[in-house]
Amino acid sequence: MNESGVTRNPLATEKTWKLIAKFAIPAIISMLVSSLYNIVDQIFIGQGVGMLGNAATNIAFPVSIICTATALLLGIGSSSNYNLESGAGNSEKASQIVGTGLAMLVICGIVISGVVLVFLNPLLQVFGVTLEVLPYAQDYTGITAFGIPFLILTTGGNHLIRADRSPTYSMMCMLTGAILNTILDPLFIFGFHLGIQGAAWATVIGQAVSGLLVILYFTSFRKIELSLSMLKPKGVFLKAIASLGMAACINQVAMAVVQITMNNTLRYYGASSVYGTDIPLACVGVISKVNMVFMAICIGISQGCQPIWGFNYGAGRYDRVRETFLKAFWLSLTVGILFFCCFQLFPRQLVGIFGTGSEEYFRFAERYFRIFMMMTFINGIQPMSSGFFTSIGKAKLGIVVSLTRQVIFLLPLILIFPLFMGIDGVMYAGPIADGAAAMAAMVCAVRELKKMRQMEAGG
Repeated sequence: MNESGVTRNPLATEKTWKLIAKFAIPAIISMLVSSLYNIVDQIFIGQGVGMLGNAATNIAFPVSIICTATALLLGIGSSSNYNLESGAGNSEKASQIVGTGLAMLVICGIVISGVVLVFLNPLLQVFGVTLEVLPYAQDYTGITAFGIPFLILTTGGNHLIRADRSPTYSMMCMLTGAILNTILDPLFIFGFHLGIQGAAWATVIGQAVSGLLVILYFTSFRKIELSLSMLKPKGVFLKAIASLGMAACINQVAMAVVQITMNNTLRYYGASSVYGTDIPLACVGVISKVNMVFMAICIGISQGCQPIWGFNYGAGRYDRVRETFLKAFWLSLTVGILFFCCFQLFPRQLVGIFGTGSEEYFRFAERYFRIFMMMTFINGIQPMSSGFFTSIGKAKLGIVVSLTRQVIFLLPLILIFPLFMGIDGVMYAGPIADGAAAMAAMVCAVRELKKMRQMEAGG
């Protein structure tokens, strides 16, 4: 892109703090709202159905993670390529990439929904369901499968809407569906006495409304030049999308694998503990939802910075890339410290929001919270850094960093530690994996920032 073209774009000229606020705040709210779909369900199910209902949503959680993985693969991959190509002045290619990304979001949503509905019972068995939890998990997962196409379109499409410099509309899409879900949950569960089925239908309706708003944006309000011919997926663009979206996708897939492994590990070792099988499954389901709030903020910071990183890297403005990264780093660290204090000081109160349980239930939840989440204060660094590498086109590095916590460190540890420590081994695997992943991310980030400084000095 020529110099005048760059200077006309606020991503290259506006103060970085102002840009971070403009893009990150709506992104954080969107991520929080996305998390609310699971959290609100968990709260009302815990109050209206009980511990087995909470365990059912934990069993169903891998489906949600797989959907998010697909949406991030296509959404982040498309938006990152769009920002880089726009920064380099290739506007037509940028639009064609967006068209392929949108089409694949719709196709993948329909396919995954069909797979879940056809193979529902085998999937639940793989996810670690118990006989007591099975009927609840069947109802919840079977109904929410109908919302999968809308969930994937909304999650992925919002990345493209933010890349199109409409972060407020992106936030509104997510917020509208979440508010509707929050209103319908108590109405369906308590008013119509639909139990866990009511929570599932409330989720589907909220997701459908958000998805329709995304469709409305791209048909009526978009700034991107987009034609019907661009909506035909093209292999060359899909390859570029997959390259830059793979890091976020793999991270989510790894989360699903870890969640499934953890559920089965807890079920196996819980049976020989004083807690039994259902208490650990229910507690971990609640705690994972609470942790989603923290991770939503950190990922929202990263997503909000991605247009700034990508455009300026493509335009050769490395000083602005470095400046934005350092500010995102300190923001993530500050958020982590605040949540660390909450998790260590108020675990029982946080778990209590999601319903009642026995004293053993709360005792396990408190121990798990304090031990597993011990390194929360640095947990935001790894996902933020992975998003940074993806935004500047360093796909392989982004993938490696995204794999560190879930696959390279946590997965082996939750298999090995329980052999010697029983169910406590799962708890202690968490902070060790978190600390190692954060250190690896920081080392990679420092090296990349030094390279940018050298490129800038070299002219």
